[in-house]
Amino acid sequence: MAFGPHLLLAVLEGLVTAAVLSLTALGLSLVFGVMRIVNVAHGEFFMLGAVLAWAVANTLGGHPALGFAAALVIAPLIVGAVAWLAERLVLSRLNYNPESTIVATIGLLDIIHQLALTFYGPEARPVAPPFAYRLSLPWFGYSAYKLSIIATAALLLIATWLVLTRTKIGLVMRATQYDSETAQAFGIPVGRVYAGVFALGAMLAALAAVLIVPISQAHHLMGQHPLLLSFIVVIIGGLGSLRGTVVAAVLIGVSDGVVSMFFSPTLAKMIATLAVALVLVFRPQGLFGTAPR
Repeated sequence: MAFGPHLLLAVLEGLVTAAVLSLTALGLSLVFGVMRIVNVAHGEFFMLGAVLAWAVANTLGGHPALGFAAALVIAPLIVGAVAWLAERLVLSRLNYNPESTIVATIGLLDIIHQLALTFYGPEARPVAPPFAYRLSLPWFGYSAYKLSIIATAALLLIATWLVLTRTKIGLVMRATQYDSETAQAFGIPVGRVYAGVFALGAMLAALAAVLIVPISQAHHLMGQHPLLLSFIVVIIGGLGSLRGTVVAAVLIGVSDGVVSMFFSPTLAKMIATLAVALVLVFRPQGLFGTAPR
């Protein structure tokens, strides 16, 4: 292929990465933005979503679309329940102390990983995509399922934005984010809000995992790379900023696809790391974050 087809393929692959990354990073950003804690176990919630997607699809059998549809609902709900329990039983008892919660989420990371390794095993296992159509583009055919990942992620991001900006739930979350003590004084159940936000963040990561697992397989180590990339996206975009998360995810995803296609994946990771360093030096609050007063 000539330059044009290679570039189109790289951009499409980058957009698929960006779609999954935006959902994963948004969950991490919401947790920090509202609760002011760093969830080191976020990548394991991603991995748990993928493993549960395999378990649900394998248990149901039948047409792949049936198993995938069930996994898209069941896996995030289970992961959200696990996150909610972890928040209620552990994080809330630490009074959301930043240092203590980092240690606690590291422990949670190890627990989830060891449980997955014990009951799921070390093997990478495939999940059949719900459909296997290929669309004819000007130069080549491309997976319709990969394009559906982009579309589904976009719809989920829009739905999240509507919830955060147009509903009472979003108003309560924003009030808690701005001043939790004042919110508590006005009768907002801050503890329940924190539990809901922590569960929502984990569910977004699980949704991203369910979407990507048909093209990447489920395995117990798959949470590490998304966690690192999510931190990069959140730092560049700005903590707590939905717009910043999406823009940074697209920048990282597309640049990773293009650089990996024409140069090497290692160079793409180096560029992303350099971008984080530059943002931390020249704009510590991120591209769309708000500077502390």
